[in-house]
Amino acid sequence: MPAGNWCLKKHFSTHVCQPGSGCRPLRGIIGRMNRAFLDVFLAGAIAAHASFCLSAPVSFAEPEAAVQAMADANPEKETTVTAPLPERLQDLLIHAISLIGVKYKYGGNSAQVGFDCSGFVRHVFAESASIELPRSSYAMGKLGESIEKDDLRPGDLVFYNTLHRRFSHVGIYLGEGRFVHAPSRGKTVEIVDMSDRYWKNRFNGARRLVNGD
Repeated sequence: MPAGNWCLKKHFSTHVCQPGSGCRPLRGIIGRMNRAFLDVFLAGAIAAHASFCLSAPVSFAEPEAAVQAMADANPEKETTVTAPLPERLQDLLIHAISLIGVKYKYGGNSAQVGFDCSGFVRHVFAESASIELPRSSYAMGKLGESIEKDDLRPGDLVFYNTLHRRFSHVGIYLGEGRFVHAPSRGKTVEIVDMSDRYWKNRFNGARRLVNGD
């Protein structure tokens, strides 16, 4: 692994690393994560909305060393590991967060062109879980099992009323009260907090399409 600082910045933006800074963007890290490290990444970094920076390269094939390096570099942040996610859900979440920074494009279905909210969700589920979803967020809202907000698990779909109609927006729940989505024109795929006033006031419900068995 090349030397340099590895940084997971707030919202995990792929654009926070400036040339010459020695920081490498998230997209370069994803392929080097193994399953155990992903659990730490999701439980620790997402939970803290973190800005983790490693002053020296670590091997992501050695998760215990990676966890310790994160803790040493960020002593004010508590890094914990929850129960490991099933592999199918891990694949789904890896793929979803690897697309952070892709531009919003109405009607878009690919990382090359861009995504709208339902195009993003449809792409992630098709590529990582071999699940073909309908094209609209409203149609997605009729699938799977209805889930209460307090019972959300990573990989669940979360729905919002953003266009004065139910289920007009959809994202993928990551855990710790946060979800990833393709927001709106002029923005990029990002992670947001469900407790933010805008999202809290527009929450419509959630559906589970992938069980954690």
